[in-house]
This record gives sequence, C-alpha cells and structure tokens, in this order.
Amino acid sequence: MTQRQVAPYGSWKSPIQARQIAAGTVRLSEVMLDGEWVWWLELRPAEGGRCVVVRLGPDGRPVDMTPVGFNTRTRVHEYGGGSYLPCGNAVVFANFADQRLYRYTGEGEPTPVTPAGDVRYADFVCDKPRSRLISVCEDHSARGEAVNTIAAIYPHESRPAETLVSGNDFYSSPRLSPDGAQLAWLTWNHPDMPWDAAELRVAPVREDGSLGEAARVAGGTGESIAQPRWSPDGVLHFASDRTNWWNLCRWRDGKVEPLTRMEAEFASPAWVFRMSNYGFDGPDTVICAYFQSGLGRLARLDTRTGALEPIETPYNAIGSVRAGGGRAVFIAAAADRPPAVVRMDLATGRIEELRRATELSYEAGYVSPPEPVEFATAGGLTAHGLFYAPASKDYAAPTDETPPLVVMVHGGPTSATTGAFNPRIQFYTSRGIAVLDVNYGGSSGYGRAYRNRLRGQWGVVDVDDCCNGARHLIGRGLVDPRRVAITGGSAGGYTTLAALAFRDVFKAGASHFGVSDCEALAKETHKFESRYLDGLIGPYPQRRDLYVERSPIHHLDGFNCPIAFFQGLEDRIVPPNQAQMMVDALRAKGIPVAYVEFPGEQHGFRKADNIRRALEGELYFLGRIFGFAPADEIEPLDIENLTGP
Repeated sequence: MTQRQVAPYGSWKSPIQARQIAAGTVRLSEVMLDGEWVWWLELRPAEGGRCVVVRLGPDGRPVDMTPVGFNTRTRVHEYGGGSYLPCGNAVVFANFADQRLYRYTGEGEPTPVTPAGDVRYADFVCDKPRSRLISVCEDHSARGEAVNTIAAIYPHESRPAETLVSGNDFYSSPRLSPDGAQLAWLTWNHPDMPWDAAELRVAPVREDGSLGEAARVAGGTGESIAQPRWSPDGVLHFASDRTNWWNLCRWRDGKVEPLTRMEAEFASPAWVFRMSNYGFDGPDTVICAYFQSGLGRLARLDTRTGALEPIETPYNAIGSVRAGGGRAVFIAAAADRPPAVVRMDLATGRIEELRRATELSYEAGYVSPPEPVEFATAGGLTAHGLFYAPASKDYAAPTDETPPLVVMVHGGPTSATTGAFNPRIQFYTSRGIAVLDVNYGGSSGYGRAYRNRLRGQWGVVDVDDCCNGARHLIGRGLVDPRRVAITGGSAGGYTTLAALAFRDVFKAGASHFGVSDCEALAKETHKFESRYLDGLIGPYPQRRDLYVERSPIHHLDGFNCPIAFFQGLEDRIVPPNQAQMMVDALRAKGIPVAYVEFPGEQHGFRKADNIRRALEGELYFLGRIFGFAPADEIEPLDIENLTGP
C-alpha cells in the first residue's frame, strides 16, 4: 500500500476537477416511456445550458429530438417542468426563447404548434380522439398578475386555444382517462403552495370537447394532493398527505381508498411540473419510489392486496418513475453512482443504465460516503443531515489538525438532500474539507409535520438547524470550530445570509443567488411564489415588521465575517439588486466581500464556464479566508477589504 502524503486539509490535490464537473455533467429529468421508446431531457452545461429531448429506440441508439438552435424549457411558474411530450415518433416541446410549442419529427425544421405571444405552456397531454393537446397555460399578455388556466390546443387546425378550466390561481397535472371520457387536474389558490393545499378535481369530457361539472375528489385546507394518474383500466390514483405522509391512494366508485399506510413519502413538493414517483405495469401493479429515513427505495405495489414488495437496486435516490410492458424506467443515483436513466426488467430485476449524468469515474479512495446524522436542535427537537468526512487515498492531514467544514444548505426551502453522488460535495471532501448537507426543519421526506416546522419560522428554524448541525460536529471533534463556513443557493442562500447575520457560529459564507431582503422578494418575485412568504414569514404588508426583522439587509451590524456572492444577472426569482445591496453595504462596512456576476444566467447556473467559476471561486475564497492553499490553478477572486497574503 502506497504511503499517503501528509498535507494540510484543503490543500490536497484531487482528480475531481471543477471544469470536468461543469462541462462533463448533464442534468437528467422528465423520463417518459412510450411503447418501445424511452425519452428523457438533458440540461447540457457544455452547450450553454441548453435542454435537449433525447429519444432511445429499440436499436439502443439515442437521438437528439431538440434541434440545434432550440432549447426545450418552459417558464410556467418560472421553474418549469413538463416541457415536452412524445407523440409517436415525433415530439412536441416548449422552446425557451419564445415559449411557443413546436412539433419535431427528427428531420427538417420544427413546426410551430402555438402562435407567437405571451402565453406559456407546460404539462401538456395528448387528447387523441379530439386531435388536440390539453395544457396548463400561463397568460402574461395583460398587465398585472399572469392568468393560469387549463386549455385545449388544436395543433392541426387554425382555431384558437379553448379554455377548459379557469377561475383559480394555479393549475397543474391535467390527466385524461384512458378512454378520454374524464379529465383530472390539480388546483390551488393564493396564499397556498401546492404542497400546502392542492385539490384534485375530475370532470367529464363532453362530445364537443368541453367539460361537464367538476367534482372535488380530495385535497384542500390541510391536505396536499400530488401526482394524479389513471391506471390502464381507468382508476384514478394519486398521493395524499392527509396522514402526515404522502401515501398512495385511489378514487374508485366515488370513494378515496388508501393504498399505502407508511411513514414514508411517495411524492415530493411540486416545484416543477410532471414529477413522477410511480407508474403502472398493468391495472393492479404499481411500481413506485418512496423516501424513508433519508433513503430512496423502489417497490412493487399490488393494489388488490395492498402488499408492498421491495425491489432491490443499488440506488438510494430514485425518481421520475415510468412503467409498462414488464419494464420500469427511472432516474436513480447512489453515493458512489452518479444519476442515470435506468431501465429495469421487472421479471428478472436486471438493470441497464441508458444514460449517465457523467461518464467521469473516480476511484473509491476519492469518494466520501454519507453518514446520516441526527442532532438536537431548538425546541427539544431533532434535525437531520448527511456528514461527509474528508477522503483521499493519496493524502493524510497532520495529526494535530482538524478539517474545515462547509455546511451546505439546499434550496426550496421544502427540498431535501439525499445520499446520491454529488460532485460538488466530493469536490470539497477529496481536497480535505468536510461537508455537512443539512435537511433542516421544513425539508421534505420526513412528513408534513416536519415540513411545517418552517411555517412562520423561515430564517429561524432553518438557521437554528444549520447552526446546531455544525455545533454537533464540533462537539464530536470532527471539524475545526475556527474554520466553519456555510453556503447555499436561492432559499439556501437566504439561510446562509441569515445565519451570518443573526448567529455567530460560522466564520465565512457564500451566497449563490440568495435572498437578502424578504420584503423586496415579496414585492418583486413571480406569481408562483408571490404569496409563498405568507406561510414562511407572515402576510405582507400586515406583518412587515417580521419581514424587516428576518431580512439580513436590515441587520448589517450582525455581519462580522467574510462573504462571497455569486449572482445571475437575469434572475427573475431573486433579482440581482438584492445581492448588489448586500455587497455595497458590506463593502462600506469594511467586511471582506467578493461579488461575481454572471451575465445571461437566471436562477441557478446552467453554463459550464459559470458553474466552474462559481465552484472554483468559492474554494479560492475559503482558502484565502481559512488559510489553506488549494492545489488547483484557480483564477483569483477579487476579495475587497481583505488584508494579508
């Protein structure tokens, strides 16, 4: 065995490079199964963040179904999802630049399906008997708030779109029964988010294509319905959290019947359209993914008996599930396996990875496995996270040194971190820097009550949990209390700034497109989230006092450590003026601060060069602040007000 070189934490040379992570990794989503064809969507940083529909046929050859010059991405709710639909050998997709729908056969030029204008489309389904699409529509043509509806689109006729459902603030998941006789959908109103109180409704489809009187099946105040889907024999299934956990149910003979009764989540917050945790391999067999005790699992549910049979896989994070014809297709990952589009033979259990998010591979000696941790937090409660210790087969640290810690805060804030391979985490751990990935109160995967811990407490519960997670590791002697940093993007960026403003645990921080002014966010953000803060903080402007109290921009006296900001200049969700206000204030106060702007980027970075710059820039920043020299050649970051080498 080769003796490891002794070097300070943070200075280890690693094969996990930011440039490879940025350019060599795609983001996989929206798996679809259409007979023998498997479809999925790839976000490609190496192509400027372009999203491309990929079709895999029986010959095993993947074919791009988004031509050069087009970008498959819808802006409904700004976060999108549900951006394409297979139609035989063709595809209908939403093009990002003009938000029109196009039909493409793989040859020639795409044909426009919808007219130019200010209407956006998402989550569309095919109504074959009537030669039309049924779609969620978001109309921005008038002044004021956008108008959301469900409408029928006639791609082969000159007739305009027809509104089928309207009157509520939001709609999603239009799903047509197999015989075309019924339409199901989800709806909710301000100030709720879909994970707070989404209703499931069903209406008959008349001969002329209009809808009859709608009936409410389930959902409403205190209950969130997610992922409605019809079985092959026309029974409506869905997930409901009425038991505190999103469990599977069905609607049969006018009654709701629970199919699972577990302390597990068979759905997750619908930040994007067309999320899918289950599919049907026949009328009575459901192939489903669920999240339990921090891990993702796959199972086979017999709806006749209620038996749930685990399906063994090498993965611990599974989603975008589709099934049929004795096969299941899904996106899955594990601690030592990057995300992949996976096809499984349900009879034999044989799996085949059709497309990996990255072809980069790393020896086990450079990959840090996650250690689930539970720790005491405020109010006598327990919070959760995943700890990653430094790992390198080439290096060891001096015996008298403990590693720096980076606490990572996921966005959402109702999202969740999993144990799936995360190259950003391994980028740090393979260089000798420990990471704590926190599932603070408010995160999904632990039931509605855990998710609701954040109601009215954003900037309090999440901050307490991140601080107490760091204290837990410090108390165990695993990390250096003098070199503890916090970083996050979007809502995670807000938690980062709030932790730095209101607590004294962290010695440095990095905010990626994070919120600094809650009041400005309430005034300026898009429709989908325009009332989100009512539940997280309080109604605005009635409780403006809380917005000021929770906004880091109003508490500059609390900042006493260096901060780096990374911001897209076309971000509509967190406008760049929020980052600029913070930078100007910290600069004036004399606190070390770095600010990196990315022209052309929106909420989250999609271009390879910018992803690399943000990752390397954060490492460089922490190295300067914590006194270690990364082995990488990194373009220096301009850190104002920083004295010394």
